[in-house]
Amino acid sequence: MHTLTRTRRRATAALALAATAALALTACSPSASETSPGSASADYGEISVQYSWIKNEEFAGEYYAYDNGYYDEAGFSEVQGVAGPDTGVAKLLSGSVQFALSDAASVGAAVAEQDAPLKIVATTFQKNPFTILSLTDKGNIATPEDLVGKKIGVQDSNASVFNALLAANGISEDQVTVVPVDFDPTPLMNGEVDGFMAYLTNEAITVEMEGYEVTNLAYADNGLPYVAEAITVTQQYLEENPDLVKAFLIAEIKGWTDTFTQPVDDTVTKVTEHYNASAAAGDLTFGELDPAKVKAGLEAQAELISTPETEENGLFTISDELKAQSIASLAAAGWELEVDDLFDTTIIDEIYTENPELKNYQP
Repeated sequence: MHTLTRTRRRATAALALAATAALALTACSPSASETSPGSASADYGEISVQYSWIKNEEFAGEYYAYDNGYYDEAGFSEVQGVAGPDTGVAKLLSGSVQFALSDAASVGAAVAEQDAPLKIVATTFQKNPFTILSLTDKGNIATPEDLVGKKIGVQDSNASVFNALLAANGISEDQVTVVPVDFDPTPLMNGEVDGFMAYLTNEAITVEMEGYEVTNLAYADNGLPYVAEAITVTQQYLEENPDLVKAFLIAEIKGWTDTFTQPVDDTVTKVTEHYNASAAAGDLTFGELDPAKVKAGLEAQAELISTPETEENGLFTISDELKAQSIASLAAAGWELEVDDLFDTTIIDEIYTENPELKNYQP
């Protein structure tokens, strides 16, 4: 965007553990499963969803869910998408949002350090897109060992996630120099830092489109292959509202299916419309969107969303192997958890058992 850059993510903020306020639900008619998946048979009222980042292409599936009526069909009078950057952890715990699109490191840290009662119920990205971005002719950080002795630009909100990368690769914090930066990768391009904490689907593309050859040290390929844009709720909310959670996930599946079946230019237009509306509402934005950048971002994130496992099992599913990898990633960073401490995919698995046709998201 020119600097459609990203905060990311998200580290453990100070958490105030609080009980989550449950939504009042109306009675659900018994004919729900006899109609099309996600068709309205209940009135779930309003819910709020915390987005991890500004309203750019990262939430294209949510925009289709709005515009094509999937949230309406599911029984929601309103789904309020709250622009980030924000992990959503504190807001989930306070009850100010019901869902958050977060990541396993941020949620896992809260569970491990604060005993936060949170559960990841599904995930958009099968592998996280965090990276240490560098210029090939300067920092050229291609391996974790290349971090040693370098100056790395890290946003305050990403400090814990960056430290997790160091810990996972046996690098002590005093072996690198952390330079506080904002979300704009200009310090990297200006040579003020050797590396910059970024997203493969965002700043890496932005800098490359500025004409620089870039090197990426992807977290997912260097000890931290955990899930991201993970749909997260509190344990209490999940227990008290399973039908609502199921309806929301079905709407999400339909919306994200459209990102694979609709012309990419149409999706770019849709993203731009929602981004502009967010800007008009006063949310954080970074100038006008570059359509070419949006298209490149959509294509890059599609590779993180769609994998052989999702082609077999469906969007948003999390295989046992991927759960284990995520837990191992957190353990390498010092957060010891069991799979059941972090994940509960009962409902997403149930959705595909009941509605196997929803697995067909490819054109």
